Amino acid sequence: MANAQQGSSDCIVDAVGLTKTFTDFWLRSPAKAVDGVDFHIDRHEIFGLLGPNGSGKSTTIKMILGLLHKTRGRLVVFGRDPSDVAVKRKIGYLPEETYLYRFLNPTETLDYYGKLFGLDRRTRNRRTAELLEMVGLEGVAHRPAGEFSKGMARRLGLAQALVNDPELLILDEPTSGLDPLGTRQVKDLILELGRRGKTILLTSHLLADVEDVCDRMVILYGGKIRAAGTSDELLADTQHTLLRTPRLSEGAIAAVDRALQSAQGVGIESVESPRQTLESLFLDIVERARAEQLATSGAQSGGRIASFLQAETPGEGDSVVADLVRAGDEPAPAPKSVLREPARGPVAPKGADTAMLDALVDPSRTPGADAAAAPKSAPPQVRKDSSGNQPDQSVIDSLLGGGGQAGGDQGSGDQGSGDQGSGGKKK
Repeated sequence: MANAQQGSSDCIVDAVGLTKTFTDFWLRSPAKAVDGVDFHIDRHEIFGLLGPNGSGKSTTIKMILGLLHKTRGRLVVFGRDPSDVAVKRKIGYLPEETYLYRFLNPTETLDYYGKLFGLDRRTRNRRTAELLEMVGLEGVAHRPAGEFSKGMARRLGLAQALVNDPELLILDEPTSGLDPLGTRQVKDLILELGRRGKTILLTSHLLADVEDVCDRMVILYGGKIRAAGTSDELLADTQHTLLRTPRLSEGAIAAVDRALQSAQGVGIESVESPRQTLESLFLDIVERARAEQLATSGAQSGGRIASFLQAETPGEGDSVVADLVRAGDEPAPAPKSVLREPARGPVAPKGADTAMLDALVDPSRTPGADAAAAPKSAPPQVRKDSSGNQPDQSVIDSLLGGGGQAGGDQGSGDQGSGDQGSGGKKK
């Protein structure tokens, strides 16, 4: 029982009899995209999912992501149902086609996805700079993504998949559209992330890429698993033996052939001179060009691994989410005003500001008229200056800071004949 619990804790994805059937509205010709597959992905493992087009790879990935519901079978991710929201923040996903907002530049793109995961501004800024350097896009950080080539967009998509420091990284054709230099960089990045404790699910049509980086793989065809195992188990050639020696002369090769025939009854099938791969030649040419300090535009070769991806402790985003949850349980502090409080004059009586505004909007009404004991039969008069303009100087003084005197200046003067001298100010 203890072993079973330990195995389940180390298993990130577990599929048993997983089946997905697609049918149309009339339930005609059901198609089994995935037909009863069994596989598991262990923690800290680089797992390969291989197969031709239509073999069920993308459907399997979408079920792991919770985008599609299984028809039958069992599928758990991090011990939960894939549709559980808590699972989403632990996953980073690079789809087969890179979908980016074409009017956002790389800096804005990564900042946007960082906000979706609840990262604070300082963390987003640091991770954005580190990721753009890692994928070689720091030189084009302010160019709109719509101007990028497919390879540059692929690099940005890879950075987007890593912005939340995921525990499970799902890469669907990660090297699609990349040049040989970018392909080599992505493979080195996958290997480095695997060494640092990431769990990676990789699909690719380039079998050499999978062979170079995957610990274990399954090969699908027609929705069923046709082969499964490690690279050594699947690729071992049990029919031949390879002897590798320094270059031999014709006489030495003939002597080896005679010795094999006398000892084993077999001879040498063929003699070939080894040659380097085209990838090695390409990378060597690029390195020589860089040594000559030749400039290039667009994506660069990339830099070191982002620092937040190097730690094997829980992701920074997890602590941020936890802080946000704790903050939600506490009362929010009162916001502080960022504006300087203006200097205050004499305290205005309650309702003085409303009276002044009414006087400005409707000249027939006078500030302080409600407070004065004016006869109801006669409408209140507005005091005028010598030129006949209104409102009077007391209203202007109130607007400039003497609001406490607006009602007092007009208290008894408004009830008289309108002469300015008859209304004295309050002492």
